Amino acid sequence: MEQLLELYQTMGISPAVYSHGEKALERLKDRFTRIDQIAEYNQAKVLRAMQKNRVSAACFAATTGYGYDDLGRDTLERVYADVFHTEAALVRPQITCGTHALALALSANLLPGDELLSPVGAPYDTLQEVIGIRPSPCSLAEYGVSYRQVDLKADGSFDYEAIRGAIGGRTKLITIQRSKGYATRPTFSVAQIGELIAFCKSIKPDVLVMVDNCYGEFVETMEPSDVGADMTVGSLIKNPGGGLAPIGGYIAGTRACVERCAYRLSAPGLGQEVGANLGLMPSLFQGFFLAPTVVAGAEKGAIFAANLYEPLGFRCVPDAAEDRHDIIQAVELGSEAAMVAFCKGIQAAAPVDSFATPYPSDMPGYADKVIMAAGAFVQGSSIELSADGPIRPPYAVYFQGGLTWNHAKIGILLSLQMLVDAGLVRL
Repeated sequence: MEQLLELYQTMGISPAVYSHGEKALERLKDRFTRIDQIAEYNQAKVLRAMQKNRVSAACFAATTGYGYDDLGRDTLERVYADVFHTEAALVRPQITCGTHALALALSANLLPGDELLSPVGAPYDTLQEVIGIRPSPCSLAEYGVSYRQVDLKADGSFDYEAIRGAIGGRTKLITIQRSKGYATRPTFSVAQIGELIAFCKSIKPDVLVMVDNCYGEFVETMEPSDVGADMTVGSLIKNPGGGLAPIGGYIAGTRACVERCAYRLSAPGLGQEVGANLGLMPSLFQGFFLAPTVVAGAEKGAIFAANLYEPLGFRCVPDAAEDRHDIIQAVELGSEAAMVAFCKGIQAAAPVDSFATPYPSDMPGYADKVIMAAGAFVQGSSIELSADGPIRPPYAVYFQGGLTWNHAKIGILLSLQMLVDAGLVRL
């Protein structure tokens, strides 16, 4: 459409970059239809859970102080439990981020002398200090919890024999990170996670399994809690918050595990009885309601990014044709300069702080300098259009989010434009 191209040119997107994007889109119609079908299923699932639990205007009332008898908070947790098909859920604004939710789930269910096992290699950077892989005050290691990991095979598959040998008498909890984090490995499907859980529990039936579900919610019709996870954990400023939740995290799982998490979050003896909603209920309910559609748009953006960059010779994980199990698209750019240019494009596409310029810098919880591009309505919200990555080989940038598919498209086109303008890519 001529008007659209003219408008894009005023935003800095050249006809050549736009044309390259349109060629990529021609290959994606069938895949986008399938994504919409999954979104429709998940939308119905969320709607049914809200109807079943009689969500009403009374649920949106603000509470303060102790938050006793908070109807909205308690109803929201029942909605989450129904959507994730679990016995219970803890959904709280007092959980500040995904790392906090994971740390809470681990520290609540591991005791001194227990062992934590990761059968999928090293966890995400910020969790390494939680565990004590990198020393930190108040880590699990400081409290006498040991850690063991089994690396993935070279092809990204599970090393079942090594996992069998690693599960021992002290192995109390197994942690599975669904998404790739800052690694260019495959993201695991719910089916793959189910197979791994079944294998681990066949060796030790009473072992607990926690799945870090960040970036994966609503990408498929099932969640890890449907295939045997004792705890499924995530952040509300990622997928399930739908871009409206200003803060929060969730833990959905068995009643016993969730109860311990609630005691750890508040205090022994208090548990889920306390915790005011501070007027956030409308955002948390509506964000969860919108999440299936928002996630679908973000997934389309990730697929579009791979189909834009792979023909230009960049390695993409997942590649342009692979099935998707999260909203993250890794692109190996090969240099710090290319990472900076890519992130400048994402920042330039932002509705907030589009005038800012991202540069690599030190970040709490990370061992390497990190570049982050995000002009978000909610600080750090990675369901909104964003890109980031550690400055280390293979210089991969991790693109995710976009509250709408159209915004994700504009962002990825501008990222390519910045690379072209910097002389790092030729179309």
